[in-house]
Amino acid sequence: MGEEIEKEATDTRRVTRLIRLPEVQHRVGLGRSTIYRWMAEGKFPKPIQLGGYSVAWAENDIDEWIAGIME
Repeated sequence: MGEEIEKEATDTRRVTRLIRLPEVQHRVGLGRSTIYRWMAEGKFPKPIQLGGYSVAWAENDIDEWIAGIME
């Protein structure tokens, strides 16, 4: 009783959804080769490696990229 709970322990963590290439293409309106070329040039967010050759992008990274283009 009377124990203090650390603030960090009670903070809610934002969980982001991972999206695969077809959805990324649909959202940004770019083709696969353009996305991968822009990633190599540092113009597009890099994906998260899921294992093997599987990758996905953090939904919030894509949303932020889209918002940056709209500015």
